[in-house]
Amino acid sequence: MNIKMICLGVMALSMATGSALAGSNKGTSALDDPAKMKPFYTDSGMKTMVGKDAFVTAWKALTPEDQMAMKTACADEVKNASPTNTHPEFCSSVKLNGGS
Repeated sequence: MNIKMICLGVMALSMATGSALAGSNKGTSALDDPAKMKPFYTDSGMKTMVGKDAFVTAWKALTPEDQMAMKTACADEVKNASPTNTHPEFCSSVKLNGGS
């Protein structure tokens, strides 16, 4: 009986670990870094965008590498459009105010 329980436990653990590893291959987007995204929002929950002038100022404060990473992440969101996209307003502002 104990051997069956151990085998079932090992199998369940391997399945859970495999699922976790499969999800981690996706990686995170440049848009998921709160430290970089905070200047673009007025609230701590990052739901309300700053105005155009503040957006442009925050955009110019980013390094060129960060700007490119955000542009690429926005392009990926547009290319893979789905209801789960979490940054449509930000990406629209990037295109309008930060460059295409």
